[in-house]
Amino acid sequence: MRSSRLPRRMPALRPAERALAGAGILALLGAAALTGLTPGVSSASSHREAPLIAGDPKADNTDVYAFTSPDNPDTVTMVADWIPFEEPNGGPNFYPFANDAHYNIKIDSNGDGKADTTYTWSFTDHLRDGDNQFLYNTGVVNNLTDPTLNFRQTYTLTRTDARGNVTTLLNDAPAAPSNVGKASMPDYASLRKQAITPLPGGGQTLAGQSADPFFLDLRIFDLLYGGNLKETGHNTLAGYNVNTIALQVPKKDLALNGDTTRNPVVGIWSTTDRQGAAVGAPAAKGGETGSGSHGSSGDTQGKDVAQAQGKDGQSGWHQVSRLGNPLVNEVVVPLNYKDAFNSISPDVDHTVTPVVNAVKNPIVPKLIQSIYGVPAPATPRNDLVEIFLTGICKACGPIKADLNSQQLNADVDKSAFTASEELRLNLTTPVTASPNRLGVLGGDLQGFPNGRRLDDDVVDIELQALEGAAQTGTIVPALAAGDAVNTPYRQPGATFPYVALPNTAAVNQADSLQPDGGVGAGLGGTAGTGGSPVVPAVAAGGGALLACAGVMALRRRRASRV
Repeated sequence: MRSSRLPRRMPALRPAERALAGAGILALLGAAALTGLTPGVSSASSHREAPLIAGDPKADNTDVYAFTSPDNPDTVTMVADWIPFEEPNGGPNFYPFANDAHYNIKIDSNGDGKADTTYTWSFTDHLRDGDNQFLYNTGVVNNLTDPTLNFRQTYTLTRTDARGNVTTLLNDAPAAPSNVGKASMPDYASLRKQAITPLPGGGQTLAGQSADPFFLDLRIFDLLYGGNLKETGHNTLAGYNVNTIALQVPKKDLALNGDTTRNPVVGIWSTTDRQGAAVGAPAAKGGETGSGSHGSSGDTQGKDVAQAQGKDGQSGWHQVSRLGNPLVNEVVVPLNYKDAFNSISPDVDHTVTPVVNAVKNPIVPKLIQSIYGVPAPATPRNDLVEIFLTGICKACGPIKADLNSQQLNADVDKSAFTASEELRLNLTTPVTASPNRLGVLGGDLQGFPNGRRLDDDVVDIELQALEGAAQTGTIVPALAAGDAVNTPYRQPGATFPYVALPNTAAVNQADSLQPDGGVGAGLGGTAGTGGSPVVPAVAAGGGALLACAGVMALRRRRASRV
């Protein structure tokens, strides 16, 4: 059963709806059990936020970005990162992609929560001398084909359409190696450039290492910055690297029916699949769900689990990581469901009562109220339903602006639209000449939550959104400074793949070093300034003006179309 959108208020569920919600929560809980029974497999994303991440960092999808390419606006660039907290001096093995996993970027153009286009990268290891060498490289490496590069990887890239038709785009394409250091790889930029591979029909891709573009002060989890907002201004991720897959393709390749004018909005997320023997789902125990319905039979539960996990029954591939919007699984989904959430497909999100409830009645505002006395917005939070589950549109909820819901696509079957957690992007939003780190809240309609650029400050944006700023147009002054980390440690580039080159300095030295060849500051300041954290009083005044400008810009845009 599927509705065109989630209602603004949650009425009592009809029997059929209770059954659907029951199936959803059983699928979620069954997925958690199945994940725990699968050897060598864990489900986690967004920098180790789910409990099982320690078991499988190569499968951990840390972030997803999607934006109109600033130097090539007829294309869209998608960036997905894996393997959090890569210490640059991580030899002798460094950080290869897993050779027994599928890395995917998925696109939903019709709003049903299912992938209409899937790009899949599969990696193969190549070792020149495994009998007599332990080194990643045996001398200086100037080219990807140098015999001194002892370990290298290649990959196959395929594209799968909604009907399951698979097209191979690349075979044996070279991945950029981990950056071993300046003595071994004196011109890493050249090595990375050699790894950028053109695609048939237009576009290009890169797989390799980069500086982690995400930025935040992770002391947010010390009861929200130490209980007094003094534990801020320290970019926890400064100096670390990640493994990046970047993809740039013509916009028409993603749009429904290839028409960006009629169908400008797409939803994007990334996943990791692991191959393993199928493990039967545990028998249902008949526990109550959030809707009051009871468990189904073990056979039915097993079927729901298989469907929810997106399991390929023929090949035994299982989804073990998933990421769309940033920080959803970190600060929205409750602990009991984090691992399982990573294993289900977006099209079943709306059936899983704990996930929907966590969006409509989030934990963070209540925590802020208990610590700082800032009143939590009234529930149900249908503004967050728009941001995370439906996209923003006039018919979607209280934000009352047309921006990035697939319901805005002319060729979409509205009756088949499904609320699902995806990073949604309007492909027709013009590139912003002077980007604002607060995205839409800052009057910059190209920024998050309309896609996500590499320098969008999603921590500050989501903190304010959770406090109701997207709906009211007013920044919460007490939290306006956010985490006082406002830009990436290393600035993004102007051309594809846009991500910064990987760091080479040891992380425990990073507080006294500038990023290698980049613009930035030490851990105690804001990258790009070399200075101190933002002064809260100044940020409060400026933030409120930016937020009002953003929401009013959206509403003026809507009014001009009437």
